[in-house]
Amino acid sequence: MARVLLVEDERKLAELIRLQLEGAGHSVSVAVDGLAALATFADQAADLVILDWMLPGLDGLEVCRRIRAESIVPVLMLTARSEELDRVLGLEVGADDYLTKPFSMPELLARTRALLRRVELMTGGRRTAETGNDGVLELGRLRVDPAGRSVEVDGDTVDLTPKEFELLRMLAEQPGRAYSREYLLRRIWGPEYVGFDRTVDSTVTRLRRKLGALGDRIATVWGVGYKLLP
Repeated sequence: MARVLLVEDERKLAELIRLQLEGAGHSVSVAVDGLAALATFADQAADLVILDWMLPGLDGLEVCRRIRAESIVPVLMLTARSEELDRVLGLEVGADDYLTKPFSMPELLARTRALLRRVELMTGGRRTAETGNDGVLELGRLRVDPAGRSVEVDGDTVDLTPKEFELLRMLAEQPGRAYSREYLLRRIWGPEYVGFDRTVDSTVTRLRRKLGALGDRIATVWGVGYKLLP
């Protein structure tokens, strides 16, 4: 099952797509404009974004551009524009694929499956960490307990600062997902924080050192930021 963010202001079409995706086993969050899409994306992790080009407020191109600045989550763009230049423009701002309206639901589902398979290949077949009934994240030798705010490697407790813990927790919730430095800085240090990308880099360096042999699992994604290897 994948978590899909659907951004579509035509409510009947959005409902139809939602039902099709849920029927295929996915969970779906729906936003009807650009600002709502960005807010939902910031609050809820997504494995795939299905994004309409023509939206009230921020259009789909700007939403895609902002999402791509923070994440490499696959984006499938829906557009009524069939001109080649428009399709190229959508791909240039970071869309991974596009569908021209009107389209069939089987084709939409096929494109969705193709993009999610690509994610599985990139992340070793896992999009989320295994979570126990107590909410603890289990990633092999690494154990992250959000409620208890504790981390263990091979059963040994690792002492982390609050920022180090929040950074590791965010990465551990979606192993394989890449986060930009700007996104991590805003989510962990807060939008009011006045600092630099090096703040994130320094925290990652300390976190890697404290995790010992597992520190290399925090991988640098060149030109983007960091991810936790599955």
